[in-house]
Amino acid sequence: MRKKIVAGNWKMNMDYADGISLFSEIVNMVRDEKNGDQEAIICAPFIHLNSLAKLGGTIVHIGAQNCHQNESGAYTGEISAKMIKSVGCSYVIIGHSERRQYFAETDALLAEKTKAALANGLTPIFCIGETLDERNNGDYFNVIKSQLTNAVFGLAAEDFSKVILAYEPVWAIGTGLTASSDQAQEVHAFIRSEIAAQFGSEIAEGISILYGGSCNPKNAAELFAQQDIDGGLIGGASLKSRDFTDIVKAFNA
Repeated sequence: MRKKIVAGNWKMNMDYADGISLFSEIVNMVRDEKNGDQEAIICAPFIHLNSLAKLGGTIVHIGAQNCHQNESGAYTGEISAKMIKSVGCSYVIIGHSERRQYFAETDALLAEKTKAALANGLTPIFCIGETLDERNNGDYFNVIKSQLTNAVFGLAAEDFSKVILAYEPVWAIGTGLTASSDQAQEVHAFIRSEIAAQFGSEIAEGISILYGGSCNPKNAAELFAQQDIDGGLIGGASLKSRDFTDIVKAFNA
C-alpha cells in the first residue's frame, strides 16, 4: 500500500510570527478533521523549521525546501541536510522547478543533494516536470525520463525506494492552469512504468508520486482518485489553513 501524502510548500512566504500562527491553525484543523492514514507535511522556510517541528508532533510533519549537497564547509548562506535533520525535520524538497530555473540546479547537482538527504535520514521529495514548450511539442516524456535517469536512477534500489517523487508540470505552477486529471494520470503512469523498468515492479508500486501543479480544494479529490496519483505537493493553497486541510481531507471525499 503506497503512502498517501499532502505536502505543503510555503516557498519564500511567511515571516516568523505569521508562520507559527498559520502552522498552529493547520495542526489543529488536521488533527480535528483528518479521517484516514494520509500524511500531512509542511515544507517551510529555514527560519521556521525548528519551531514548527516542536509544534507539529506526528500530526503534521516538517520538511525543508532545499539543502546543500555537502555536510559542512565554507558555503556561506547554505544549509546542510545534517543541519535540517538536527532540528527535527523528516523531509526535504529537492529539484523544485524554481530551483532549477532561478538557481540553475542541474540533474547532476540534484543527484548529489538527494544522496546527501538520504545519508542524513531525510526523505527527499524529488521534483520532475516539463515546461509549456516541452508539453506543447510533445517532448515531455523524454524530458521526465531524462530527469529521472540523470538524477535518481543512479541510486541503489534500497535508497531509491525511500524517495517520494513529485510531478510538477512547470506550466501549471502559479499560473492558474492545472493539468487535467487524465493528463496528470498519464504522466504519473509513465513515471511508474519507468521506475518498474529500472528497479522492478515491486519498488514501482511502492513509490508515492505526488501531483504538484496548482492543486486546490476543488480539484484535489478528482486528482487523488487517479490510480497513480498518491497525493499533492501544494503551493499557494498551503498558505491558507482551510484550503490545505480540505486538500488533506480530499482523500476521503
